[in-house]
Amino acid sequence: MRKTSIKDIAAKAKVSIATVSYVLNGTRNVRPDTRHRVVEAIKELNYKPNDIAKSLKLNRTNTIGVIAEDVTVFNAPEIIDGINDFGDRHDLHILLVNLRLNKRIGRNFADIESYRKYAADAVSELLSKQVDGIIYIGVHTRDLTGLIDADGKPIVYTYGYTRDDISIQYNDEQASYQAMSHLIAKGHSRIAIISGLMDSIPSRQRLNGYYRAITDFQLPFDPLLIKMGDWERESGFRLTGELLSLPEPPTAILSMNDVMVVGVLQAADERGIKVPEQLSVMGFDNREFSDYLRPRITTMELPLHDMGYQAIESLYNVINGNKTEPLIMPECRLIERDSVAALPTM
Repeated sequence: MRKTSIKDIAAKAKVSIATVSYVLNGTRNVRPDTRHRVVEAIKELNYKPNDIAKSLKLNRTNTIGVIAEDVTVFNAPEIIDGINDFGDRHDLHILLVNLRLNKRIGRNFADIESYRKYAADAVSELLSKQVDGIIYIGVHTRDLTGLIDADGKPIVYTYGYTRDDISIQYNDEQASYQAMSHLIAKGHSRIAIISGLMDSIPSRQRLNGYYRAITDFQLPFDPLLIKMGDWERESGFRLTGELLSLPEPPTAILSMNDVMVVGVLQAADERGIKVPEQLSVMGFDNREFSDYLRPRITTMELPLHDMGYQAIESLYNVINGNKTEPLIMPECRLIERDSVAALPTM
């Protein structure tokens, strides 16, 4: 049985073949009554367009390549889910490559040459499968400029920055400022902060938010309340011990991630200090376990799903010739639980 062609549709609708093509591809405006006749003819003749032929003609496959530095890291699953969410809504195919960098190189991310080959191999694999564009998901926020060559294909980075391509990255400084604003609204003015590693972009930006809040709310600045951690539980434990040993200890501690909060709680417990009655504690990231600690941790939730969704949306816009911003920064959200209390008034 012969397949219906656009020539058949044109004859049925009494229009030209070009007009049918315009309706199918949406390449030109067609008068509403003419479009209606074409659509009705398509329905009556049960026309099924040849997607493969169409993709070859448009030089598109409707396939997006995704490179994750490590899918086992907490941020990756939600970002990937956001990518798939948009993909499902727009009939896009997603191809995922996992670099497994945590297993392969540990935390040696400053040495790009140690993992450039893995990234290049992933790009080659995706390009061989004719992807329309690539999304790169970092393990932690850092400058990824020049890491890979996408051979002219559009690329969007998320959970990382780049000076040459589009980046989707949450607003660390604003999130830290919002966390401080919450503690200050509860009456705290002597607020300590435990940062991550200082070669980390998030650490520097979150400290900027801390300083900005101190300035805007005219709080006394005490450098003894600023401690440099390393993102791990032990540093939260050790540095909280130092903070609580000060002649005038803080009434609240803002930890730059939820992992260090575990150490903060342990140090407070060892000293018989109750959280939040005697010490308010706030985290960052909204890791799953933060809702199971006692007390349940008030924290800043990263917009991971939104980052994935906006990454593929931006890439989709570029592929279709539409403009998009070079840097998009969805905001974090305050998750209020049980670890922050109002400071008792004297």
